Amino acid sequence: MPERELDAIDRAIINGLQGGFPLVPEPYAAAAASLGLSEGELLGRLERLLADGTLTRFGPLFQIERLGGAFCLAAMAVPEADFERVAGLVNAFPEIAHNYARNHRLNMWFVLATEQPAEIAATADAIAAATGYPVLTFPKEREFFVDLRLQA
Repeated sequence: MPERELDAIDRAIINGLQGGFPLVPEPYAAAAASLGLSEGELLGRLERLLADGTLTRFGPLFQIERLGGAFCLAAMAVPEADFERVAGLVNAFPEIAHNYARNHRLNMWFVLATEQPAEIAATADAIAAATGYPVLTFPKEREFFVDLRLQA
């Protein structure tokens, strides 16, 4: 997707809505008011930012284990010439939270998020079958709270 320059309002939305989304009956109206926007303008800009790929996701982060699910970091070694095809296949799985390239023998890393812990292995096997490359899974041993915030 072609890159586009963010305007001041887009930057304020991205910076202002990281952490602490209002838990009220009309959260988007409250969030918009805190940014000096109408609810419709906020929703329209969020929709555009998602549609053009500036944002890949907008929503809460859950401790999925408390809900009975599981997260797992996974990696694959994919030949560079086949990377885009495999990324498209991997990203088509609804269990993929995000996917990124690394300069390493294991050059494709992604997060699997499933409703049941047993679905991690089944999803990894399905990805391996779809792509033709083995999937290595790395279960979480310990959790760290980082509170990462990215400035737009």
